[in-house]
Amino acid sequence: MDLKSGYPFWAVSNGLMQAFPRLEADHRCDVAVLGGGITGALIADELARHGFDVAVLEQRDIGWGSTAASTALLQYEIDTHLIDLAKRHGEADAALAYQACAEAIDQLQAVASAWRDVGFARNRSLYYASRRRDVASLEEECVARKKHGLEVELLSSDRVRDDYGFDAPAALLSQQAARVDPYRLTYRLLQRLQKQGASVFDRTRIEEITPTTRGVTLRTDTGLTVRAGHLVVAAGYASQHWLKKSVARNRSSYAVISDPLPESALGFLADTLLWETARPYLYARTTSDRRLLLGGEDDSVDIPAKRDARVEKKARTLLKRLKELFPELALTPAFSWAGTFAETEDGLPFFGPHEQWGPRVHFAMAYGGNGITYSMLGAGLLRALIERRKHALWPLFSFQRMER
Repeated sequence: MDLKSGYPFWAVSNGLMQAFPRLEADHRCDVAVLGGGITGALIADELARHGFDVAVLEQRDIGWGSTAASTALLQYEIDTHLIDLAKRHGEADAALAYQACAEAIDQLQAVASAWRDVGFARNRSLYYASRRRDVASLEEECVARKKHGLEVELLSSDRVRDDYGFDAPAALLSQQAARVDPYRLTYRLLQRLQKQGASVFDRTRIEEITPTTRGVTLRTDTGLTVRAGHLVVAAGYASQHWLKKSVARNRSSYAVISDPLPESALGFLADTLLWETARPYLYARTTSDRRLLLGGEDDSVDIPAKRDARVEKKARTLLKRLKELFPELALTPAFSWAGTFAETEDGLPFFGPHEQWGPRVHFAMAYGGNGITYSMLGAGLLRALIERRKHALWPLFSFQRMER
């Protein structure tokens, strides 16, 4: 299935950075990673850096699925508020999830610091109340985050207007956020892995997975085999293809990006991620070349033709909504696109084995609004599982959570 519509900016601006080889012969490795997007790249990098012989297999070109369509806001804030997550899973686990996501921002900075051209920059996060009735929940959320050591400030409507130039009943300001070019980071990670001796194969379709007590055998559509000690399925929303029962619902999100703007025109948006309490929410971020990227208008459409037909209208709606906040900000839209993603009921990801496949087949389902943050955490969690070590986020991020 085509995972995106329109002209995703990352793919347009970067082009096809490198063609990796197809799998042309049977292969053996310690860990096979199925999926060559940002999730698979972060996981493969983590495993390879700790001594595992890794092979990455992607059915398209590298980074050409959901990664190319990602808007890549790096946040610790989960789509589900900490106070609501606590009602589902208990306060301790909810706080653990939020604290881990905050730490993941620093981990992503460490990973991205190897290159100057992946568009990584530290940002603040401004989360504003869309309606007056949302203020009480923001106040409660602020108290809960502070209780668990997260740096956050509640801003009044006057403070939002004076400091940020738009009207909102209240807002939460966090210092722990960032942005990145996910497509370019994916290529840089996998290029480095290849130079270090790991195997990266694109245009290689896996049609059959056969787990045993000692390993996993993958068979391609051309009849070749990959034998691995473990398999990590990191194929984005398409990972659900390998499960008999769905664990998330598919959604489409829409985005539009402007031509480059003068530094003076961007104001606080130059270093601040902007998003709101309404669901689905409008969000905005800038790029390293001073473009403003808007996203949102999510819907339940995951049929490519229907999603394609909605891109231009959704882009106009996003621009209109931003204009309502900032009437003086003049934008010239350059590209618009949409991408299909998956969303879990509680906003948390799934990492690790599923009972359908046994202990050697691991899933990396970094679903939700902060999937790249989850992917960074999942890389360490999966390495711990493969090394038979305990990890603090297990079983909160595992399929066991569904059995509670």
